[in-house]
Amino acid sequence: MTRKARTWIAGILFALFVAGGISLAWVTNHGTITIGSGAAMAQESSVQQSITDSGQTAVKQAIARVGPAVLRIDVTSTASTANSSADPFFRQFFGGRNVPQAIESVGSGVVIEYAGQKLVITNQHVIDSATAIKTTSIDGHTWDAEVVGADAQSDVAVLRLKGDTTSLPAAQLGDSSTAQIGDWAIAIGNPLGLSYTVTMGIVSAVNRSIEKPSGIGSYENLIQTDAAINPGNSGGPLVNASGEVIGLNVMVERVSNGVPIEGINFAIAINSVKNVLGQLVTTGKVTRAWLGVYIQDLTPSMEETFGVKTGEGVLVADVVASSPAEKAGAKSGDVITKVNGEPIGAASALTTKISFLPVGTVVTLDIVRAKAPMQLEVTLGERPSEEALSASPAPTTSQAETKFGLTVGAITQSIAQQLGLRSVEGVVILEVGSGSKGHWAGLRAGDVILEIDRHVIASVEEWNAAVSKMPDDATPLFTILRGGNIRYVPLGQ
Repeated sequence: MTRKARTWIAGILFALFVAGGISLAWVTNHGTITIGSGAAMAQESSVQQSITDSGQTAVKQAIARVGPAVLRIDVTSTASTANSSADPFFRQFFGGRNVPQAIESVGSGVVIEYAGQKLVITNQHVIDSATAIKTTSIDGHTWDAEVVGADAQSDVAVLRLKGDTTSLPAAQLGDSSTAQIGDWAIAIGNPLGLSYTVTMGIVSAVNRSIEKPSGIGSYENLIQTDAAINPGNSGGPLVNASGEVIGLNVMVERVSNGVPIEGINFAIAINSVKNVLGQLVTTGKVTRAWLGVYIQDLTPSMEETFGVKTGEGVLVADVVASSPAEKAGAKSGDVITKVNGEPIGAASALTTKISFLPVGTVVTLDIVRAKAPMQLEVTLGERPSEEALSASPAPTTSQAETKFGLTVGAITQSIAQQLGLRSVEGVVILEVGSGSKGHWAGLRAGDVILEIDRHVIASVEEWNAAVSKMPDDATPLFTILRGGNIRYVPLGQ
């Protein structure tokens, strides 16, 4: 074909393309021409818009399903000038005397139906020490409320409204175990007293364990989200795209190691609320069974030491003196693999499994000790309060050597007394270098190192002898004491 003929044919094709609504665009990195249909582009744009519209509709429908069941909770409580940072006026005129002072606070709650009655679920810390509770719905109706039951450990409370609630809608509780990272998350509540505020984000993480702001105990099985919450959101619902409550908003992290942070918010998984709901309604409190062990999840670097693979057992870090577990013969370093024949692969699963069995139940534990399988029978006791299990303050003492970013020192008699130790064996961490292996492993000043690779470290001299032969890239397993509890910490994975 001649060059003239090819040019003529190309011209006809170009005209046909243009007439047919087909666009041409240069792709400069390949020097080629791509051909796309204007109709196809319009169709794609329409599809994208439909998806956007559908998503917005789903969110609006979810809010419409749950929003009317969300209540503002106004709480009046009483403190004394002798026990609080009272107004200077009170200090000036009443000095150190115990003068009652009313404190007003705001939280959130959500109405549910349980056992044929409408109740409100919220956080225990929202109504703690309340002398009066008033609730307000989105349309301005108000009810006084009374506490049916409250549980400090789970931070869940149940309220009953006084008066006619027939027109008040109830929210549907979902299944928080189905929540996945990336799911939409909608928070509804009264942040900073601004009634009925809605924010949205995604589920950022699940099964989080976070120390409580009080420093006593920890929250377990939290849902992490970036849906903005603030003081006043506590007790309000975290909602999925189907309009189901999957959590109760409970806390927000503002600072980490002195660095301001945002978008790290937490909600109590609604399945945890369901676990305590029955007891709170019928008895007003929650009674939990108790093994008397401090536990942690295994990591890959621990598998060889303990002879159990990650996800196939739970490591016993310490055994509480005179507890059911100690009486049954459990020891630090045991790995619990089954409870009554049911496999247990995570610490949170073991805690849940044991907690809601009746006190006095006899359970059979399959354990691995020194890589050998065995069984123990334990008669479960009643779990003590968080205060009874809380930690002692961390010590200070003279400086010693540094390894893996850890500066350690000897344990004196006074330090041993502070920590509740039976002897002065071990070394205490005085400082953890920023960005060091010890830092990234989660070690803290005040931790007591008892063992390295399961070999006892009784003194600074034994610490020096143990670590002096280790290269900087070594990955030893530390046994530490923190807050009265023993745990295993691998330096590196």
